[in-house]
Amino acid sequence: MTALEKAKFNSASAAVRHVDRNMVLGVGTGSTVAYFVKLLGEKARREGLKLEAVPTSHYTALLLIEHGIKVVSLDEYPEVDLTVDGADEVDPHLNLIKGGGAALTREKVVASSSKKVVIIVDHTKLVTSLGEKTPVPVEVLPFAWKSVTKKLESLGAKPKLRDAGRAKDGPVITDNGNFILDVEFPAIQQPKVVEQAVKSIPGVVEVGIFTDLADLVYVGYEDKVESKEKPSDRKMHKAH
Repeated sequence: MTALEKAKFNSASAAVRHVDRNMVLGVGTGSTVAYFVKLLGEKARREGLKLEAVPTSHYTALLLIEHGIKVVSLDEYPEVDLTVDGADEVDPHLNLIKGGGAALTREKVVASSSKKVVIIVDHTKLVTSLGEKTPVPVEVLPFAWKSVTKKLESLGAKPKLRDAGRAKDGPVITDNGNFILDVEFPAIQQPKVVEQAVKSIPGVVEVGIFTDLADLVYVGYEDKVESKEKPSDRKMHKAH
């Protein structure tokens, strides 16, 4: 296991400690979350836990089934006890960029339906301000992507349609049947303002800026884990 993979594993291990019996979990999408699901399955078997999980993508649903966790939906559980998810960037105020795995819409819905949200990342995902390392994913209706692109450009952004690459010809198609624009902004000093501005564009389904959702972030390193809690302007949650 490389140092980076060890860092991901360590942050996932910290999050598993929050899981208790009879919980309904929201489970995100991504490489760090994959470690969490593996550890979750091991814990459930070892401790005899009855757990159910709402996945944020088909990928995560298949992973949960593989590790013996029952998959359920928000129709069955409109509120979940705990969501564990990754992020592409985390700023000092625990604002996030998410959507590298094209699951941002379902991730935001599930996170906003959760009593508590724990984010697991490796240390390379920490930034001073959002947009430093990665563009902002924006999910758009396919027929509106050109129109949305022009409107984003008028805001000073640089949108690019995400291509599926070798996996298939043409653009990435989300689990919701939509396209993804990867949007470069100048350094984002006011994430909520940018989030709301982009979300208000007709044709935009969701924007990968997540504000006021993360309660706790575990940052993994090769040999340790650091925890970052939501600043005092929102309710604080103590790590277990």
